[in-house]
Amino acid sequence: MLPLIIRRVFTATGQVQGVGFRPFVYRLAREEGLTGSVGNTSDGVRVEVQGESSRVGRFTVRLRKEAPPLARVVSLDAEDKPLLSDEKDFVITASRGRAGHNVLVSPDVGICAECLADMCDPANRRYAYPFANCTNCGPRYTITRVTPYDRATTTMSCFPLCPDCAVEYANPADRRFHAQPIACPVCGPRLWFVEKGVPESGPTAENQRNALARAGNTLLCGAILAFKGLGGFQLVCSARDVSALRELRRRKSRPHKPFALMVGDVAVARSLCDLTPEHEALLQSPEKPIVLCPRASGGLPAEVGPDMKSVGLMLPCTPLHAALFDWLAARAVVPPVLVMTSGNAVGEPICLGNREAVTRLADMADAWLLHDRDILSRVDDSVLALQPTMSGAGAAAPLFFRRARGYVPTPVFLPDDGPCVLGAGAELKSAVCLTRGPAAFVGQHIGDLENPATLAFYEEVAVRLETLLETQPKAIVCDLHPDFLSTRYAIARAAGEGLQVMRLQHHAAHAASVLAENNCYEAALVLCIDGAGLGGDGTVWGGEVIFMDIAAARWQRVGRLAPFPLPGGDAATREPWRIALALRERCSAQGLLPSEQGEGSQARAEAAVREMLARNLNCPLTSSCGRLFDAVAAQLNLCRATTYEGQAAVRLEEVADAALLANGACLPLPVTESDGLLTLDSIALFNRVVMAQRDNEPVAAIAAWFHASLARGLADMAARAARACGVGKVGLSGGVMQNAIMARLLPRFLEERGLTPLAHHALPPGDGGLSLGQAVWGRRMLQ
Repeated sequence: MLPLIIRRVFTATGQVQGVGFRPFVYRLAREEGLTGSVGNTSDGVRVEVQGESSRVGRFTVRLRKEAPPLARVVSLDAEDKPLLSDEKDFVITASRGRAGHNVLVSPDVGICAECLADMCDPANRRYAYPFANCTNCGPRYTITRVTPYDRATTTMSCFPLCPDCAVEYANPADRRFHAQPIACPVCGPRLWFVEKGVPESGPTAENQRNALARAGNTLLCGAILAFKGLGGFQLVCSARDVSALRELRRRKSRPHKPFALMVGDVAVARSLCDLTPEHEALLQSPEKPIVLCPRASGGLPAEVGPDMKSVGLMLPCTPLHAALFDWLAARAVVPPVLVMTSGNAVGEPICLGNREAVTRLADMADAWLLHDRDILSRVDDSVLALQPTMSGAGAAAPLFFRRARGYVPTPVFLPDDGPCVLGAGAELKSAVCLTRGPAAFVGQHIGDLENPATLAFYEEVAVRLETLLETQPKAIVCDLHPDFLSTRYAIARAAGEGLQVMRLQHHAAHAASVLAENNCYEAALVLCIDGAGLGGDGTVWGGEVIFMDIAAARWQRVGRLAPFPLPGGDAATREPWRIALALRERCSAQGLLPSEQGEGSQARAEAAVREMLARNLNCPLTSSCGRLFDAVAAQLNLCRATTYEGQAAVRLEEVADAALLANGACLPLPVTESDGLLTLDSIALFNRVVMAQRDNEPVAAIAAWFHASLARGLADMAARAARACGVGKVGLSGGVMQNAIMARLLPRFLEERGLTPLAHHALPPGDGGLSLGQAVWGRRMLQ
């Protein structure tokens, strides 16, 4: 009996372009003896196979089971078709595109072990070549103009393949089979060096030969190099050279904020930090992010990050980084460790193009290492931490501080299809979100929207997402604050394009974000604890219990921290001693503390603030959890004035006594009802801090029980609200959830009260993730 011959057509959607999916299908079909074709389309990847039904069945199983490591198949539809009698082979067809598609654009992928091995092999034609890549690694998002993903639609289109690369590209047995950014020294991008004050020669043959060595010598001499990375420029110096570190801090006007470091391999990372297996796995993951790791004693100068016991480490993410480390390692007495910080002035976006970098970084860099592969999207390095459980048991979970390279534009999947909505994001740590079908795409970290240059970058990202996804928003959702540049952008664009614009309160957006991440669309509570967000009552919120039911499109504020004044408004965030003084005055007014006076110039400054408080001049009320941390840090003389956002809270967290935290020492805090809201008495907590300080209790002990008492009090307030609202799930969102102590304690305390905590896992808990909540809320309102 002859075997049954069938023809089956598959459409694979998801992250299936730029990840080696077509070559994988080609090899699979050939192994199973099938004829047919595979090609990129606007719907994803279309596969047609014909052969014995048993072989087609095996192919179908293997198609899902053996997909390439970078592929993410969201759906795989299959349909049987009539046989083609004259088909003799299996081929890769030309890509077909049309308006509108279901393709997920792949994020950029760090260099793989095989390409590193090629670069280290003197017999390999890509020996030390700084642009090696294959189907398993290399640039994707940062070089892709439109879909379908093919060389012609990337910035590699201007580099025709040489005969050798063309053979690899066409060979199904080669891992560079249909690798779109494929390149070699003969046909690929060129590297060259520019020195400050020396006329630029451009990519001459001599400059290309010596560029890497000249860049390495720049670093060995203690100078600062501007380095063209994957998504923009980085400023680089030796992290072992204290003079270079201090000079880079001076030039960047960055006195205290920690620098990220790059090391050549995990062995060097182990010598600098106390790594767990989870740290090592994340460092070596394809995304190659910056990972916050606990420092080992004596390994690094304090100037790397004077405020923190941890340091942000990453491994080489591109072959150019790897080539630089190889050159340095061959000449250094100790393994090289390099600062890799964003190539920009404070408050500006990272530099993208060569001419832009030479101009904008002229006051910061001594030399530039350039190349001619264009970057289409500015994308900074992603930053993650690992949050261990309080008991130390169980796997540590990654926590985003900044989501960009390696992770964007991977979507958050939604439970159903819906209209396209743009979430405009916040003012600080801004990121936009665009929905398409059952997916929400949060763009890369943009930064603080405080100047025209950053606003232009913000607009670039919005346009780029819409172009790549081939979709246009029906509505825009923005913050309540009228002066946010993101709000002004949303209102102006909506008016110009006839779009609906919606306003969603800052912490409601946080709440919707963490619930959507956890696929929680029923009624739940969210503890939103952060720095600031304009509330519906005109005060500054930041320590909130939000009831939210996304499915029913309703939310309500049900709890808060006890409000206190912010003397001078935003000035108080930069000078937290003002908040500490305001809280001491509140305590004195309630008879909890005697009034006290400062000395000298501080006494005069305090007198001015007391006058502001007495007359209620520019002293907005706030329930901000972040500002409470600032006040305690200032009261304990850890940070009276800040040079970067979150500095006071970082210092308070770093000084907390770990042993006391493990023992669970904390103070009970009353939860009362005021103005129809549950209210946690933060004034009483601050009063206990001051009394303990006056009793000469160690600062480390005070910091420890402050954290524990606040976390327990917030859990108590959430439990009381949960009983009143009849819910069992509590989300945790806001920038304070990037505090490792709070991120450990709050889930534990909630579970002890019979509640299910929901945390962020795909987005930052701070303002970098709230645009998802805006977009999800806007979709639901439209529906």
